[in-house]
Amino acid sequence: MSITPIPCLKDNYAYLVVCEATKAAAIVDPSEAAPVIEAVKHAGVKPSAIWNTHHHWDHVGGNEELVKTLGIADVCGHASDRGRIAAQSRFVEEGDTFTLGKLEVSILHIPGHTTGAIAYVVRGDGDAPAVFTGDTLFIAGCGRLFEGTPAMMFESLAKLAALDDKTRVYCGHEYTQSSLKFAKHVEPENTHVTEWVRLADALRVEGRPTVPSRIADEKRINPFVRAKDVAELAARRAAKDTF
Repeated sequence: MSITPIPCLKDNYAYLVVCEATKAAAIVDPSEAAPVIEAVKHAGVKPSAIWNTHHHWDHVGGNEELVKTLGIADVCGHASDRGRIAAQSRFVEEGDTFTLGKLEVSILHIPGHTTGAIAYVVRGDGDAPAVFTGDTLFIAGCGRLFEGTPAMMFESLAKLAALDDKTRVYCGHEYTQSSLKFAKHVEPENTHVTEWVRLADALRVEGRPTVPSRIADEKRINPFVRAKDVAELAARRAAKDTF
């Protein structure tokens, strides 16, 4: 599979996912249409679907224009986000599966940031799996608890951490450097965090995205994934909110 990060707005990422065997394509979390349309033209594909991880405007803002411009009929989001995701036409739940060409896609319900947050786990083409986590799991971080609870976030992160260690993590924002600063504050002796600070800084100097990490990385560097219980996660989230 081919996955192209598409920088949008100030620090968002949309993604273009392509099954290389069939050229079937989908767009993940288009906050705005113009950069996505440019990426689609460059790739020479015709996307058939939009996959939204949650309802926030900076993940769905480009939906209606892309539906109109590219003729996309399949706009996917969680069933509980009905009426909150522009142009939504598919209403999925935990465990639902579908295909994109020869790629297999499965849905994980991962509330915390929002109550309808979902992840798309994509497998196939002989590549390592990929997961699109929206604003629930960032590289070395997690999203603010706008609608959910610490218990929801703890369970959602555990669900993501249970994926294959090789699974590539594609998140909704370029927050990696700030997240790593907090991770270093929480675990100053964590050498894996130190290594990732160097990596992220080098990538950003070159103007390159820090995505993807892998699930194995998040188990080593992410203070929220590494929280031992709900209380610790809640304390860390509260601390990060004012860090």
